Amino acid sequence: MIRAIFLSFISTILSFTFFVAHAQRQVPDNPVPFDAWLEEFKAEARTEGISDQILDAAFKDLTPNEKVVELDRRQPEFTQTAEQYLERRVSPLRIKNGRSKMAEFAEVLNPSARDIAVQKRFIAAIWGMETNYGTYTGNFNIVRSLMTLAYDMRRSAFFRKELLKALTILEEGHIAPDKMIGSWAGAMGQGQFMPTSFFAYAYDMDGDGRKDIWTNEADVFGSIGNYLSVHGWRPDQTWGREVKLPDDIGERQALVDLTHEPNPPRSCKRALKDHSKKYSLDEWQEMGVRNLDGSDLPKVTNTNIEATLLMPMGIEGPAYLTYQNFRSILTYNCSNLYALGVSLLSDELK
Repeated sequence: MIRAIFLSFISTILSFTFFVAHAQRQVPDNPVPFDAWLEEFKAEARTEGISDQILDAAFKDLTPNEKVVELDRRQPEFTQTAEQYLERRVSPLRIKNGRSKMAEFAEVLNPSARDIAVQKRFIAAIWGMETNYGTYTGNFNIVRSLMTLAYDMRRSAFFRKELLKALTILEEGHIAPDKMIGSWAGAMGQGQFMPTSFFAYAYDMDGDGRKDIWTNEADVFGSIGNYLSVHGWRPDQTWGREVKLPDDIGERQALVDLTHEPNPPRSCKRALKDHSKKYSLDEWQEMGVRNLDGSDLPKVTNTNIEATLLMPMGIEGPAYLTYQNFRSILTYNCSNLYALGVSLLSDELK
């Protein structure tokens, strides 16, 4: 009986110790008291043109959000296969909802896509992938999240810059402080832009003087399209295509070796390292690559499209030739599966 009580006591002590240690990891590890840090930050913000009115409204009653630190520290194990990832993101329900949303917002989507020169199906596909067509944009107070991560020591410089930009958005009147919500890491609106991306790519499509990526679908579509356009979008091309490889692929080094492209662009090196070297469609045709139905690859009269080969599920899985527009999508999220999800969803929304 005494031994059982002793073991129970030890177990309780160990559990409490773990709880305390775990809780301590959730608190930003900054030696400067938060109140002192915040006053120093406000002084810097004032030099950047942020008014006391905005500072008072934005920071009223805010304290660091331990949940945000916990999410930032967490490194979740990626257990989905490539096939599962694509099945869940290019699901029949998402396709159905996407077609419905494109029809519902056609009066603003169609002219936005036309004026920005990005096909509307790609704008809608990113909209669908990022926030399920605007139905879930996150429920975190952006200023509080960025404040927490700026006060925390892990990536303070990066988030301090983002926090200053978020306050500038408020100062310019694009959104009210209580309406600036988004993801725990600071991504905002229906297109999930970080504050620095907002200033680089957000687009006032309806010309009202505000870039409202939260509730104004015209600005949402214009901003997503503008992001792609700035990153080299080709409105005369698609993203690429699924292809059929030759039966003797094992004997064709150019098709098998996916790691030999010299010096992939630094903008998304970790994803592009899994692509083959670029070849023209004519060269891929000569190597025995065909459309999925066995027909010849497209013949381009004015200029030949260059494409890389991507096989995200291995040599036994599906194969894709990817064009420049696929790389433009990669700049939105540097993940081959993300870009492939957007691309395949866009085909279904065409």
